[in-house]
Amino acid sequence: MAKQTKKKALTYLRVSGRGQINKGGFPRQRETIRKYAKAHTLEIVGEYRDEGVSGTKELEHRQGLAALLDHIEANGVQVVLVECADRLARDLMVSEVILGQFRDLGVSVIAADSDVDLTTGDDDPTRTLIRQVLGAVSQFEKSVIVLKLRAARERTKRKTGRCEGRKPYGYYPGEDKIIKRIKELYRKPHGEKRMGFRTIARKLNEERIPTRSGVPWSDTQIKSILTRKK
Repeated sequence: MAKQTKKKALTYLRVSGRGQINKGGFPRQRETIRKYAKAHTLEIVGEYRDEGVSGTKELEHRQGLAALLDHIEANGVQVVLVECADRLARDLMVSEVILGQFRDLGVSVIAADSDVDLTTGDDDPTRTLIRQVLGAVSQFEKSVIVLKLRAARERTKRKTGRCEGRKPYGYYPGEDKIIKRIKELYRKPHGEKRMGFRTIARKLNEERIPTRSGVPWSDTQIKSILTRKK
């Protein structure tokens, strides 16, 4: 009989204060997750954790969770294990925003104590409502941006008789050097892991390399540049 291939998984642990650490928060979470992984034929290939971080804090305040997302982008792991839902977040809105990141990556987040995939949660009407509201707000913001751009193009056309669209990154002088730097960071070193889009964005911000608009680099911008067809 052929040996069953184990699906690879990452784990995320979080404690909010010194009291939880002293009470064995990390070991307890790790043991619950380990037992679940063993029972469900999952191979744990990495552990990420945030210490002293409240469950109401968003992603930008969680270095461990951000690093976990970078790992997924670079290595394609499809399962993340947490001890229970509140280890990911205690605030429902924060939880849904974070889970949205995992959904976009096609990753399941499973609570080991209840064997529930938190990225679905379609049986929870409150989560479903929040997801729909977030989606509606996102669509509204996108529509507003489209209308503003369309109005700007019309104004330009009336003034000059012509209107050109937004130039792709690399069109203006100096941007080719930045693209070269991005590709250098993305190139996989021999025997090492490739940098994720979020890590590259963080690196460019640390190096004080400006974006065209002056806002900080984001993983979305990096992905757009690296995946754009010539």
